[in-house]
Amino acid sequence: MPTPQRAHLQRLRQLWRSAGWPSQDLVEIELLAAGWVERLQEADGRERLRVTDAGVALIAESLSRNRAARDAHEALVERVATEMQRAGRIAWRGLSLRAGLAREDGGTQWVNAMPDVYSIRHSTVEDWLEPAIHEIKVQRSDLLGELRRPAKSAAYRALCGQCWFVIKAGIAEPDEIPPEYGVLIGHAGHLELARPAPKRAHKPDFATWMALARATPLLPPDDDPQSPL
Repeated sequence: MPTPQRAHLQRLRQLWRSAGWPSQDLVEIELLAAGWVERLQEADGRERLRVTDAGVALIAESLSRNRAARDAHEALVERVATEMQRAGRIAWRGLSLRAGLAREDGGTQWVNAMPDVYSIRHSTVEDWLEPAIHEIKVQRSDLLGELRRPAKSAAYRALCGQCWFVIKAGIAEPDEIPPEYGVLIGHAGHLELARPAPKRAHKPDFATWMALARATPLLPPDDDPQSPL
């Protein structure tokens, strides 16, 4: 049985949700040859595709892997956010921010960014806020895919004074991450500092302040001695 690629899984899900009309392309040929779909002849002479039991099992397996990856990602995001709070910072998850990047022609390229963890120091002095972004990766393919999109990573750097990649242990080496980012390695029970993030002065712009005002920061961890107060 061949190893299914992302294009195969996407097409299988599309065929499962649709009437199964053929596209007659190379992906479809590979699905038919692998036995993941089969051809059916309609009464009016038209041909239709149906996902076989083997194809259904493949879809179910991919969903299980994706769910496990999401659970691992969320667990590591929560651990990083908690560590930021214990360090005296205010943390947010799921913020939707927008960064303006300079283009070569002198214009501005606006890039939407949703950092996994955005945090600032608990301070009333704007110069001391030290905004930081932590982007969490638990799959190597996800990490490499993001590194191939420089605009997204540049948007993170434009929105903070320190930018970090937090990678699950075993998916990559720290020197695979560009030097513009700090690297934390997520082990089963702790976070390991592999490389500190370069620090530069940065003040949140007005759009970021508005996003923070509309969002709710994370509650302090249960073991925080200040939480009952």
